[in-house]
Amino acid sequence: MLKICQTPLPQSLLSYVAFRVAFCETFERLCFHRVHASALPDAYGYLGEVPFLREVPAQVQLDLLASTWQKHLSRDVHPADLVDESVVYAVCEAAARLVEQDPEVFAKHMRGGPLELAVPVDAYLSRELRLLYLEMPNDGDFLLISQFLDLPPDESVQQKLEMGVDPKRLGSMFDVLGRWHTSPHMLTRLKGLLTEAELGRVASMVPSPCPA
Repeated sequence: MLKICQTPLPQSLLSYVAFRVAFCETFERLCFHRVHASALPDAYGYLGEVPFLREVPAQVQLDLLASTWQKHLSRDVHPADLVDESVVYAVCEAAARLVEQDPEVFAKHMRGGPLELAVPVDAYLSRELRLLYLEMPNDGDFLLISQFLDLPPDESVQQKLEMGVDPKRLGSMFDVLGRWHTSPHMLTRLKGLLTEAELGRVASMVPSPCPA
């Protein structure tokens, strides 16, 4: 299970919906972008909801989602780092936004998955998707990081401390910015979120490096 500030993220149908829709929407946009390279801006994945991670490549965004999803389903306890918290916040917000802006596309992403759900795609659903994250005890530090980027190092550290942001937790966020490739285990981590046919399509579009 994934714990945010010692509280487990509920393993519910709602979390499945948020992760699945965010993955499928980002994947479809990645596919479209590769066919029509100039049709979309560089930042078009679900992590666009987190300003600091907006420029992370879409394929890496999918990999990060898969990693957090696996921790969420695991029987072992996984304390969430700031990247995990960013992913959970972003999938909830991206899914809720899609309910509001394009409910037909949202419904399309829900169809044909490992779980067949008949849920009304309405304002109540968007509210519940947001509450899935907002009701977790967290400080939202990942949303504050962008404020420190233009500050001198000493002033940046001081301001982080004044705002209650632990500088030691920020390392994982900066590490993500340097990634371009997916991990060898991405497809395995997506079990339970995508069908075998869908995993095959992802493998053909987003090839992963072979395990060492």
